[in-house]
Amino acid sequence: MVDLSVLDLAYIGEGFTPSDALANALDLAQHVETAGFRRFWLAEHHNLAGIASAATAVCIGHVAGGTKSIRVGAGGIMLPNHSPMVIAEQFGTLATLFPGRIDLGMGRAPGTDQHTLRALRRGPDSSEHFPQDVLELQALLGPPQENQAIHAIPGENTNVPLWILGSSLFGAQLAAMLGLPYAFASHFAPQALMQAVSIYREKFEPSAQLAEPYVMVGCNVIVAETEDEARHLFTTPQQQFARMVRGARGLLPPPIDDIESFWSPLEKSQASAMLACSFYGSPETIKAQLDPLIEATGADELMVAAAIWDHKARVRSFELLAQAMGAH
Repeated sequence: MVDLSVLDLAYIGEGFTPSDALANALDLAQHVETAGFRRFWLAEHHNLAGIASAATAVCIGHVAGGTKSIRVGAGGIMLPNHSPMVIAEQFGTLATLFPGRIDLGMGRAPGTDQHTLRALRRGPDSSEHFPQDVLELQALLGPPQENQAIHAIPGENTNVPLWILGSSLFGAQLAAMLGLPYAFASHFAPQALMQAVSIYREKFEPSAQLAEPYVMVGCNVIVAETEDEARHLFTTPQQQFARMVRGARGLLPPPIDDIESFWSPLEKSQASAMLACSFYGSPETIKAQLDPLIEATGADELMVAAAIWDHKARVRSFELLAQAMGAH
C-alpha cells in the first residue's frame, strides 16, 4: 500500500488571519497523525497574501511540538534563498528537539518574485549553485570530518534525511546522482511527471541515505461525503489557479456554485492544465481515481495537498481519504 502524506501551505482563507492559518495547520497535523498519514510537510513561499508558512522552519517546530509521531518537514525549503549553513543550523536544531521526526525537502526555485528575491538579499543567479549548496548542506548535517573548520551546531551528525523536490528533469537527475529520495511537484506542474520519474529511476545511484529509488508524487485530493460536495469544494483551488493565471493571487477563496462564470475559456484551459493531477470525489470513488496515478508512476508515497477554505471540511477530507485508501 502506498503511504499518504500531507503538504500544507498554512492557507489563509478569506475572512481569516495568519494566526488562524497556523492554528489550523497544527490542528490538521494532529488529525492526520491519528488518521495514519506518514508525514506533514510545510512549504516555503514569500510575499503571498494567502500563505502563512514563509518562516518554514518555525512552522515545522510549531507543528512538531504539538504532535507525537508523524514526521514533520519542509516540502520544501527553497535553498537558493538561504545559506546552507543557516538551514543546517535550523534543521539540526529541529532534529535535536524532535529526533527521528524531521525531513528536509529542498527545491531550487526561489518560490517568489524578483522583487522579493532582492528583499531576501539573494541574487537571480543563486539557483545556479543549487547542486553545490545541497552537497554543502549534506556535509554540514553529516559526521564531522578531520580538520573541518566550519561546524553547524546543532546540526552536524544529525543526518537529517534530505529530499530533492522538483517539477522538471533537472531535479530528477540531481536526486538520482546524489542517491536521494525524489518528490515531484505534480500538484501544480504535472507536465513532466512521467519523464522525470523515469529518468530518476533509470539513473539512480545508491547512497548512504538511500539504497533504492524512492518516489513521492504530489497531487491535489478533495474528498467529501458526496460527489457534489467534493466538486463544490474543488472550486476553491480552481479559483486559486485561475487567479495565478491572472497574476492576481490573494487569500484562499470560499467555494462557489458556478466555476464556469468565474473563469474565461483561456483561464480554464491554463488552470486545468496545472490542476491535471487533481482528484475529487466521495470515499466510494476516490481510490479508483488515485490507483491509476499510483500504478503509472510506481509512486512509493503520495504527497496530498487540499486547498479547502473551510477548515473542518479540510480535516474531514483527509480523514475520508485515509479511510478510502486504507491508511494505517
